[in-house]
Amino acid sequence: MRQIQTIVIFVFVAIFSPAIVGATNSQVHEYKLDNGLTLLVREDHRSPVVVSQVWYKVGSSYEFDGITGVSHVLEHMMFKGTDNHQPGEFSRIIASNGGRENAFTGRDYTAYFQSLENSRLSISFELEADRMRHLRLLEDEFVKELQVVLEERRMRTDDQPRSKTREHFLAMAYSNSPYKNPIIGWPSDIDNLNVDDLAAWYQRWYAPNNAIVVVAGDVIPDRVYALAKKYFGPLKPSEIDVQKPRKEIVQLGKREMVVKLPAKTPYLLMGYKVPVLLGIDREWEAYALEVLAGILDSGQSARLSKNLVRGKQIAVSVGAGYDLYARLPSLFSISGTPIPGKTLEELEQALKNEISQLQDKRVSEKELERVKARVVANAVYERDSVFYQAMQIGMLETVGLGWKKMDDYVERVLSVTPAQVRFVARKYLVDDRLSVAYLEPLPIDNSKPLRPQHGGRHGR
Repeated sequence: MRQIQTIVIFVFVAIFSPAIVGATNSQVHEYKLDNGLTLLVREDHRSPVVVSQVWYKVGSSYEFDGITGVSHVLEHMMFKGTDNHQPGEFSRIIASNGGRENAFTGRDYTAYFQSLENSRLSISFELEADRMRHLRLLEDEFVKELQVVLEERRMRTDDQPRSKTREHFLAMAYSNSPYKNPIIGWPSDIDNLNVDDLAAWYQRWYAPNNAIVVVAGDVIPDRVYALAKKYFGPLKPSEIDVQKPRKEIVQLGKREMVVKLPAKTPYLLMGYKVPVLLGIDREWEAYALEVLAGILDSGQSARLSKNLVRGKQIAVSVGAGYDLYARLPSLFSISGTPIPGKTLEELEQALKNEISQLQDKRVSEKELERVKARVVANAVYERDSVFYQAMQIGMLETVGLGWKKMDDYVERVLSVTPAQVRFVARKYLVDDRLSVAYLEPLPIDNSKPLRPQHGGRHGR
């Protein structure tokens, strides 16, 4: 069975050779309204469904000290009524039309989406255009929603040892990059937010000339454009201030921290400072880092799982990750949990040994092709989803790369060489760029009652 799977993988690589990868290019129609709003439409007629997303170029990395979490709280408040619709009416209208909707806040963007039957796109546009410029921030709704956010923070971060460790880790790993702050915000900042803070943030960033509307599905682009002009066209643009650069200072040596929390198991988190595709001098380095992450962690046959979980049996679980499309320089992350009887230090050394092997010896062509096939297969599989097509288009456009970068991915990944993988491993996975957090478990107090699960509905 394993041999058959291997054959399939290599056939897949052959099919997606650089010579014909252009056949997978996305047909995206781009429009610009007079008020500065960008409209991107991707046709996909496989089913009578449409996904509509509104992306704003603002997220936690735009925030400053004292108001962290404001983007996320405002995301919640966007469902709490406008001059024309009462609190909760947005969701009721979408549900009554057989659709689903939600929102999420990221480091570099805030996005709102609906999935509907294709003839109901105008409903989504009417509602989104209304709350883009006519949000009503009511004090009583704000007070209630702030408690929802605080409970969300307790559930997702404060009561989760690994999440809490990661939060402290990021605050240490970055010196002055806004990526050091949690998306959901620091507790004291959330506690002290007020309606005026949200109103100022809303007026500053929520405007057509700071928004991207993405529509994907069973639609005719010119008809979508006509609807966009009808609903979004009358909205007034704003003066959007250019963000001052917040470039991370050069790290001068390895950083370490110990986090002590009630937990069942220890946990190791490592992060190397790395560039991302946006702003990098040589784009191939970013794609080589992407492939490097795949070599370490892309299924059961990847090195970390094969060597440290099943082979040497040092780790219960281990993984690696890299965000190619972040707006600012980010981290190449490696994390894991040692098996009972092994220490965090032993796991760290085993991980560093795996990195050293990549630095000392080029990965074989056979292994590289297998990893490329898996990385490409994941990308193509994700693109099969109409929702994910819209997600990729919106995210790439919002961070400043442009949606066309989506069509570069497969060819650029397939062009990465063994020498390039070794080069980026040597250049970036070094101690002077490394930060490490060790979660040392404290006893769990089983006498404390479990916190009730809150039915929160919006993403982060």
